[in-house]
This record gives sequence, C-alpha cells and structure tokens, in this order.
Amino acid sequence: MHSFSLSARPWQFRDPAKKSWLPAHVPGCVHTDLQRAGVIPDPFVGTNELGLRWIEERDWEYRTRFEVPAALRAQDEIDLVADGLDTLATVTLNGRVVARTDNMFTGHRWPIRALLRRGRNELSIRFASAARHIAAHRRLHAPREINDPVGGCTVVRKQQCQFGWDWGPRLVTAGIWRDLRLEGWSRNRLDSVRVTQAHGADGAVTLTLEPELARPERGATCRWRVSLDDLTIAEGTGAAIRLAHPQLWWPAGHGAQPLYVLEVEVLGADGASCGRWLRRIGLRAIALDQSADAWGRAFRFVVNGRPIFAKGANWIPAHSFVADLQRADYARDLTSAVQANMNMVRVWGGGIYESEDFYDLCDELGLLVWQDFMFACTVYPGTRGFVASVRAEAAHQLRRLRHRASLALWCGNNEVWSINAPPDGGDRAPWRAAYEKLFHEALPAEVARHDGVTPYWPSSPWRGDTATDHAAGEQRGDTHYWDVWHARHPVKDYEKWAFRFVSEFGMQSYSSPATNATFCPPDDANVFGATMECHQKNRAGNQIILDYVSRRYRFPKSQDDLIYLSQLNQAHCMQVGVEHYRRQMPRCMGALYWQLNDCWPVASWSSIEFTGRWKALHYVARRFFAPVTASAHVPGDEEVTIGNYRRSTVDEVHLHTVSDLAEDARGVLRWDLFHADGRRLARGRKAVRLRAGASERQHTLACARWLARHGREQVWLRFALDVDGRCVSEDTVFFAPPRFVALPRGRTTVKIELETPRRALLTFTSRVFQHRFRFDFPALEHRASDNWFELYPREPRQVVVEYSHVVTLDQLRAGLQHCSLAGTS
Repeated sequence: MHSFSLSARPWQFRDPAKKSWLPAHVPGCVHTDLQRAGVIPDPFVGTNELGLRWIEERDWEYRTRFEVPAALRAQDEIDLVADGLDTLATVTLNGRVVARTDNMFTGHRWPIRALLRRGRNELSIRFASAARHIAAHRRLHAPREINDPVGGCTVVRKQQCQFGWDWGPRLVTAGIWRDLRLEGWSRNRLDSVRVTQAHGADGAVTLTLEPELARPERGATCRWRVSLDDLTIAEGTGAAIRLAHPQLWWPAGHGAQPLYVLEVEVLGADGASCGRWLRRIGLRAIALDQSADAWGRAFRFVVNGRPIFAKGANWIPAHSFVADLQRADYARDLTSAVQANMNMVRVWGGGIYESEDFYDLCDELGLLVWQDFMFACTVYPGTRGFVASVRAEAAHQLRRLRHRASLALWCGNNEVWSINAPPDGGDRAPWRAAYEKLFHEALPAEVARHDGVTPYWPSSPWRGDTATDHAAGEQRGDTHYWDVWHARHPVKDYEKWAFRFVSEFGMQSYSSPATNATFCPPDDANVFGATMECHQKNRAGNQIILDYVSRRYRFPKSQDDLIYLSQLNQAHCMQVGVEHYRRQMPRCMGALYWQLNDCWPVASWSSIEFTGRWKALHYVARRFFAPVTASAHVPGDEEVTIGNYRRSTVDEVHLHTVSDLAEDARGVLRWDLFHADGRRLARGRKAVRLRAGASERQHTLACARWLARHGREQVWLRFALDVDGRCVSEDTVFFAPPRFVALPRGRTTVKIELETPRRALLTFTSRVFQHRFRFDFPALEHRASDNWFELYPREPRQVVVEYSHVVTLDQLRAGLQHCSLAGTS
C-alpha cells in the first residue's frame, strides 16, 4: 500500500460567509485554529468560554491543495481515508462532492481516483453547524435533558461532553480531528487481521489468524512472524500459530506486561502480496465471571485464571479539544494511575474512543480498559438511519481495538437505563424500544461479529435485568453509588451496602491555588466569584463541597485553607468507600471512583488536576489501593440530636487486612492508642496471615473505657501493617469528627538535600502529631514520592521530590510551603 499524508499538507480554514482564509492545523479543530489566529482568547481563561457560543452556530470550511506522487498514481485504486471528521462534513475534491458524514466516531474510505487531476488538486471539507442541525432535528427526538444546557445533543453522533457536562465547558467544535491521507493499492488490499487466542491446559497459547480483505479471495494465505524484545520467537505460514512457552500479559500489580510483535503478510492465491499488518499483542485470557455464588451472581474480571479486584477510576477526555492530545499528555495521567496502584480505567461513554497512544500506554502499563460505547445519560433515537450509523461506528471501533491486551469489556452506555425512569415510577415504554434496538440488539450483534471474545455489558450500571435499586446491586451487576454527594448522604453510608462492583462514586474538591492561578485573574479569585463559578459546572457543587467540609472540619482561615480542606475531605470520602469495598472481597470485586482526570481547569471529582498536579486523593489512593494494606472499620457514627447535642455510638475498631498477592504471606499488625497530649494509652501487635486475594478481619479493639475516661476528642488510634520488616500500610483513626479533636499545632523541621540537579530528598520532623501533613512548591513543577501523609511525633519522614527543571537549594528553601489540618482553622 502506498500512502500520502494530507494531514501534513498546509491547510486553511474560514467562515464560509467571509472571503479571507486563515492557517489551520490538521488534525485539529476550529477553536484551536481560531485561538492560534488570534481571533478568540484562550477559552479556559476567566469567563471566556461564555462568549464563544457563536462558534457552534457557524459553518466552517477547511481546504488544502496537493499533487499526487507518481508512485501513488501508478496504483489501480486510490482512496481518500479519513480516520475522524467532527462531524457534519461535506467532502469535496476538485469541485465534486465525494461524501457527506454525520458521525464523529466512524472512519471513512472513499475511492477518488476518477476525481483526481494531474497537477494541483484541491480538497475542501465544509463542516455544518451542529447547533443548527440539532435545532432542525430536535423536534423529532426530545428526551429529558440531563447535561446539555441547550438540548438535543443526542440526535448527532458527536462527543457528548462538548455540549457541556457537570465538570466541563460547552465548547461545541468542528474539524478534521484524526488523520487524513490518500492510500493507493492494486489488485487487493488487506483491511485487518482478526486474532483470537486459545490458552491450553499445558500453558501453550494458539493464535488464530483471520485476514479481512477488501475483496474476498479464495486461497489467500498468511505469512507471519512473532517477536519479543526484537527476538524472533516463531515464524511460518498458515492461519494458526502455537507458542509453547509464552510470557503472559498481566494487569498492573499482578505481573509483567510483555507485548509480542505480530507481523502478518497476506498473500493472494497467485502469491502476490495483499498487504502487511503489524500489531503488538499481549497473550492473556480475560473473562467476566458472572457465575452463581452465595450472594447472587458474581461480577468480577478473571485474567489468566486469576480473579482480579479492579482498582481504578473513570477516564474522561483529557482536554476539551481532543485533536491536539499527544502521547505525553496521556502518559502523564495514565502513569500516575499506575503509580497510585490502579489496574483499570473506565473510558466513560460521554467522551471519545481514545487514540492509539492511549491504548498503547494501557497495554504497556497494565491498565485494563473498561470501554464504553459513546452514549451517556440521555435517551437516544432508534430510527433506522441512526441505528445504521451506530452499527458502522461500532464496527470501525471494534476492528480498531479488538487486538488490545488491555481491552477487558465493551459496555453499551453510561447510565441511559438507570437515570431515565419516569419520576412517578411509570413505564419506560416511550423510549424503551429505541433503547433496546441500540444496546440489546445492534451493539451486541456488532461485538459478536467483529470481536467475539471480549465480553459485552449493555449499560453501566446494569444488573443483568431491569432492576436499578441498591439491593439488587448487592446481588449482581455493577453499581453507580451517588447517595454520597448528589443526595448528600453521610459518608458512612458507603458502608451500608455490599455491592458486587462499584463503577462510579465520587466527591468533588477544588483544584490547587497553583492550578486556579492558570485561569483565574487575581481580582476575581473568590470561589463564589464569576470566574470560579464558571469553572464549577455542577449546579450545587460549591454548596455541596462546603456542606461536606463543614461536617468534618472547622471553618477555614482562608480560601487556600478551604481548598486544602476540600481536597482532604475528598480523599477521606473516597478512602471510606474504597476501603469498605476492598474489605468486602470476594463479594465486591471492583472499585472505580469518579474521576481520574480533568478536561480543563475546574472544581471537579478528579484526583489529578488539569495541570497534572496530584490532589490529596491521588496520594491517598496510592495507599488505599496498595497491593497489601490494613484498614480500620469503625462501627457506629456520631449524630446530632434535638438541641444540637452530639451523640456517638462509636466504641470499637475492627482492623482488617487486604491482599492482592497471588500467594499467602505473613505480616505483623500493630496499633497504639494515644492521648492528644502525646501519652500512649495502650498498644498491641499481632502476627497475621495475609491470604492471597482476600480480605480478613484480624483484630477488634474495644475502646469504650479509654473514650469514657479521656473523652473521645482527646484520643486517637495509630495502626500499621509490617511485611518482611517493612511498614507497608499505616493510618490514624479519630473517634470524633476532626473538627472536635484537640489536634496540637506543631512546628515542622525540614531538611533539604539536593541529590541531583532535578531531585531532592526532603526530611520532615515534628515534635507533635500532624494529620495529613502537606507540602508544596507552588512555583516549581514537581512530583513527590508521598504527600498528605501522617507525620508522627519525632519520626523523621523522608520524601523524594523530582522536578521538571534544574533547581537550586535556594529555590527550594524559598519556595517550600507546608501545612497540616491543625493549621487551617
């Protein structure tokens, strides 16, 4: 195949109502092109987003000129190949219409040899206004709107969160968002190769090759080679490859991620080559186990015969303008996910099918991918044309991604079934037929046709039937649990339910002052001011943050302290939820919090800010997702009675261990009960068995007499787990909300050693206990080995900090900031 890049050609764009053309980038979109041309300001700064809605009301035209190379012209067939057009495009070559498109997620291939000229050719792509298209078609489909403030986004197959979400701006863009090229070929063309794996009882793996040709051909054969780390493992001809001693691919934390290179050349019956296909594959078997068990039906992923507790988060598009994303952008956040001991990401259905860079990194890092099809929340049409477009979209994405080692699940949609029940409990009949056409007929049929191996799940959440109540989630399927946050239930409500798999739950926080400074002018930095409100897309978001913060912490001294407390609260909420779900193993086998990342700088549920800075949650996630960990379950709670009197039912602590290890291990569980003045009231230790892939309650501490004698506000518990003489997990338990606890204010001593020009060793020491000690270098881009940790009295805590640029000791001494909970109120 001969290929000629059109993306690399000079491009121009314009509003067709105007004569002048401006330079454009391909791949790209109209917003970034307008910004580069100086026509619009940065949409992310201040309240600029609000003044840019006119862009979605216009048509936009792109053009380029090119000459066809002689080698390409010599081929029998020449195709125009577009990997992604966003969205309502009319493609014209030399004044002749080639095609019209209406689906952002579908790749296209059009024969254009007859339209090409010798010498200069002109390709034009005009994108019609999505807003006007929706206005013309919305009367035919007008469901209840959930996230689109204007309405109607479901009638067009376009990235749904472009139209606004409760964490993202409304920036409805257009453009050539994926690669565009000419491809020439003769006789026949290899489209793809379908590869299936059979794992034998003897450990061998057999690969079966099914070539897919543009023109079906009898007698075609495969010539193949398999290599690993540039070493040829096997080569030969035929449709089957047997690898006797394979290295298996494992999720992060369970083993290595070897990726074999599979090269396949398909030869026609006459011996002529039809094309070559090269991919990296991981040898693994992934199943979604839903077998009957003591609690109902399991919902767990089994990799290479080993049940895996899925630890991770939900992934949204990493930028509002996805066309500009590069491998480094994905690597920053996906590497951070693995560093926080995650092994799965859920690609959420209101965004995009991600780029090859994204899936390459997931394969390399060992991140299992729960892949939604791109449908979210609102009801979709079920017309013949819409369903046909969805089928083409699914076929394109299935053929593109089915070989991925990381691909664990295809999921039909996000929440379309669960949140569209009539408020009076009535029937879903008005839209149910359309729903079933898409998610119970069209999509599973396409998965079976083009993949046939990866499991399909029609919606998230889904229970295998129409049930949507929490009790059903304790028996089967997956659950989105939003009583904490949206319904403002107490954080302890996480512990009320023993769900089988929790694929969404979350708590918002503010981004750091350093991230806020990238978009917020100093004269409008108040969280209730116009700019910060523009960067808070949940209608009640600020009020809910303040509600939860006020339940647990004292009134902050400053806005920076409020930001600190919001992040501390977010981390606490997710820790309560995740530790509870992990303690439920093997009944519960997955916890994916909402959300990992942001698409712009915003107050949101993310654990990684848009700038890449880790929130408190991400540092704490590294601890609560650790392969071996100890956690404390505190039965009971504190409530407020008539007259604002406090009443507590807390008088004991259950200490648990959880192990993701493949084999049993041994450890030592230890605990110390302290008075606020530093006195140790009690201590203990216990040798424990850490059962492989299991959770176990190891010890119960009866604390009533100590709480009665000293007061629950004056007592706190430290517990830790040692394995092979090394502390692998430790934390603190309070017996009252921290706003009532007599935490001492302490002075911290910091020693800074510059190990290399870009790495420093920091040693922190305090004479008193400091809860969730945090340090920062706001002006220096950096990543710390730990942060937001417990700084215990007279125990030096060492942290390694890596900087993106060369630093000096003077810079570090001048730029260091630190605080703990006691100093924020």
